[in-house]
Amino acid sequence: MKAELLTIGDEILIGQIVNTNAVFLAKALNKIGIEVVQITSISDSKEAIIAALEAAKTRADIILMTGGLGPTKDDLTKHTLCSYFDDVLVKNTTVLARIEEMFAKYVQTPINDENRKQALLPSKARILENLHGTASGMWFEKEGTVFISLPGVPFEMKALMTHQVIPALKSHFKRPYILHKTVLTHGLGESAIAERIQDWEAALPAAIKMAYLPNLGRVRLRLSSKGNDENELKAQIDAQIEALLPLISEIVVGFEEDASIEEQLQAQFIKKQRTLALAESCTGGAIAARLSALPGASKYFKGSAVVYHTQSKTQLLGVPEALIQEHTVVSKEVAESMAVQVRQKFQSHIGVSTTGNAGPTRGDSPAKLGTVWIAIATEKGVQSHHFLFGKHRERVVEKAVSKVFELLMKEDLF
Repeated sequence: MKAELLTIGDEILIGQIVNTNAVFLAKALNKIGIEVVQITSISDSKEAIIAALEAAKTRADIILMTGGLGPTKDDLTKHTLCSYFDDVLVKNTTVLARIEEMFAKYVQTPINDENRKQALLPSKARILENLHGTASGMWFEKEGTVFISLPGVPFEMKALMTHQVIPALKSHFKRPYILHKTVLTHGLGESAIAERIQDWEAALPAAIKMAYLPNLGRVRLRLSSKGNDENELKAQIDAQIEALLPLISEIVVGFEEDASIEEQLQAQFIKKQRTLALAESCTGGAIAARLSALPGASKYFKGSAVVYHTQSKTQLLGVPEALIQEHTVVSKEVAESMAVQVRQKFQSHIGVSTTGNAGPTRGDSPAKLGTVWIAIATEKGVQSHHFLFGKHRERVVEKAVSKVFELLMKEDLF
């Protein structure tokens, strides 16, 4: 069973927004045994949409579109679909009533005719009612191919996909199982891992595919297989995982399908009733953003002091000026002082600090570009770690964030 995703909108083509919808849709379809064979981004024009539909139906059983369903004149998807399916727009009284109710209850701006036009929908489509917005989803069938059109607003699309489209696809199609198991590793590069596991990889059964997915300080190893018996697939992959883990046990931090590293850290902190505080300099709050993005983070994460300027390290944290003058801000001594001080300021069990030269120029320290010090303070004392992460600013920051997570997973903190 194959699907193609069409994302409609000039805002994607000019780089104004990131196509996160395609990521969500691909994962959702893959989980129910539908293989995504192509993802195409196109402009919101009749010609582009029709050409994309014609091409996609030669490759896929399901064509899933997002975008172009707004109330303004530049949103042409609905009218183009009428042309493609030889259809007309008709007023859907149920949808109109819901839109009017939504405006009356939740929108301060009065409803206008453009908003009401959202209830004009193709007569041949199965309407997927959008409970979170005005743009309805639509399901068409033609010559054995299913065409689905969803709004581009991510939370509206996700709700429709989760509660209506996925159940409908599962009942409409007989699908194979597609199973993935992804091992999360930190601290060793792709080529070093490949060398270590080369004999294991060479012995993999033909039905199991393995992919390396590297990303700034971490590598994901994904095993994939497809078939009709879910239990058999799981047993085969689990057997290979069991043989793999002893080869890389010291760098494995979990499985992606179970939980992200942030989720694993949160679970450990909460389970052991430990709290965390951060003093971020070169990472500029990036660690805090990743941790606080998870619901329930406040149960263990007390907060972060973004002490980017040298003066803030002394005034907010209380790092001694003499220490900075003697060793500079990018040093073992200052990193350790930051971790100790933030732990005390927030009254947390664990304090973590980052300080470094991310580039492209040196700041208040002569340390080599890419230098990062990370310190972790606990009731047992403080430990620091020195790294050289290269000269690319964004990569230095991302590598530092990943390294903090790796160190927290490996430290005997719990």
